[in-house]
Amino acid sequence: MSLTIPILKFTPHKDLPELEAFLQRPAFDPTAEEVARRVLADIRKHGDKAVQKYTKEFNGINLPPAKFAVPREERLAASASMDLLFKRTASEVFARVVRFGKASMRKDWSMATPKGGVLGEKFTPLARVGAYIPGGAAPLASTALMSVALAKIAGVPEIVACTPCDKKGQVNPYLLHALEVAGATEVYRIGGIQAIGAMAYGTAHIGKVQKIVGPGGPYVTAAKKLVYGDVDLDMVAGPSEIAVLADETAVPAHIAADLISQLEHGTGHEKALFVTPYMSLANKVLAEMERQIASLSRCESITKAAASGALFVVTDNLDTGMEVINRFAPEHFEIMTKEPRRWLQKVKNAGAVFVGAWTPESAGDFVAGPSHVLPTGGTAAFFSGLTVDSFRKRSSVIAFTRADLIETLPLIEEMGRVEGLDGHARAARIRFENPS
Repeated sequence: MSLTIPILKFTPHKDLPELEAFLQRPAFDPTAEEVARRVLADIRKHGDKAVQKYTKEFNGINLPPAKFAVPREERLAASASMDLLFKRTASEVFARVVRFGKASMRKDWSMATPKGGVLGEKFTPLARVGAYIPGGAAPLASTALMSVALAKIAGVPEIVACTPCDKKGQVNPYLLHALEVAGATEVYRIGGIQAIGAMAYGTAHIGKVQKIVGPGGPYVTAAKKLVYGDVDLDMVAGPSEIAVLADETAVPAHIAADLISQLEHGTGHEKALFVTPYMSLANKVLAEMERQIASLSRCESITKAAASGALFVVTDNLDTGMEVINRFAPEHFEIMTKEPRRWLQKVKNAGAVFVGAWTPESAGDFVAGPSHVLPTGGTAAFFSGLTVDSFRKRSSVIAFTRADLIETLPLIEEMGRVEGLDGHARAARIRFENPS
């Protein structure tokens, strides 16, 4: 199957509609949002009955509510059936996620006020969270480890995982084992919009959560957007994206392999952007991609994803290339240049940055430690990836002394006067007029 990817020559101030359309991709699919709105309204009103209906409609299985949950025995049986190599791999990945998560977790802190009081912040874990784990074309065991594990580190006592089952009602055993290792307390064999609705609104068999995290396809992403306010969300984590900035020192085969690694996710909405000042390198990478794709198990779906979602841009220099990358605001960004750390300083918008020739994006997807649940659709310009602190609430702490209040009383009274809130001013003043 022939591979067709546009190669655009770009210079600043040049009007390239094809590039603009690629950079301004929508974070949400309007069609998916329309469907999600209808399904969510039904789930809010009819609960389990609607979840069952849409699981049959979208997943092809008539699953009674009593079968939504994956019982502990089934989860333990899946773990028992695992080969030793995967058990060791899952344990090592979990350990790496925990190590990074604990190191990055914000600590409670305090500072003294001018008159002997205390100001600070206190962090408290959420009580119940939900993690969406894709399980269709690829059962993402790594996502289980890189989302559920963070909630466990944060100290969340109830961690719900939803993932779609197959037409026999079975959840992939590797996924079940990963969820067991990561610390999920409840697992439901429900996917898609109906999983988001069930976690957001609660049903008789699936309790409402406080926050939903995790990546998904266009319908899951649209559903997450629509339930915001009923629950908190992590970010827009939709179909995968990658951008690569490379110079003449980069190996074409490596660039091609990294671009392919994200196109193979299989939703058909993935994005892959390659930026370089060298037309010859762009042509070599394109040839390498065609050669490599032919040997992969998902050859057909990768080719289709590349045709609709890949773009090569040849710029005048690396500085211009970096400007294109920052406008794209990719989920994953690889720097494959002679001095990659120099260009790291120029990154403004990216969910995760992979620095140097020895850091393929797949290292971040599977083993490095930071979560691979990252913002997509250009939202890396204002969202950050999933962290341990995503599962905790921040409370500011204020403990004034009498001297602090005396010092700030004139400020409180003036603000109260300007805003017409004399009750605010009185609440401070009355402590001195009527101290007991």
